Amino acid sequence: MTDAPDVETVERGDDYVHVRFRDPDRYDEIRTPEWAETPAESVVEGSEVRTGKREGTDDWEVQSVLIPADRAEDGAGSQARAIVEKIESTGDES
Repeated sequence: MTDAPDVETVERGDDYVHVRFRDPDRYDEIRTPEWAETPAESVVEGSEVRTGKREGTDDWEVQSVLIPADRAEDGAGSQARAIVEKIESTGDES
């Protein structure tokens, strides 16, 4: 298991604050898995996690986190990082 990644960008949209941890171009496939809903919502209700599968591997890792704009604090990056840390501490990134 790796350490939680650093936040690359934070973009505020109408509905969500999109916190990117890794470049989406590095992935073959990106999904919003149902299993990630529980750890994400335990930190910020309504949050979503996007995971990416790297080309040539079976490994999935968190690519980004979406925090509902009406629940995002000024530190949305910190909220998203807390979600990633919770996921990575359980080892459930699959």
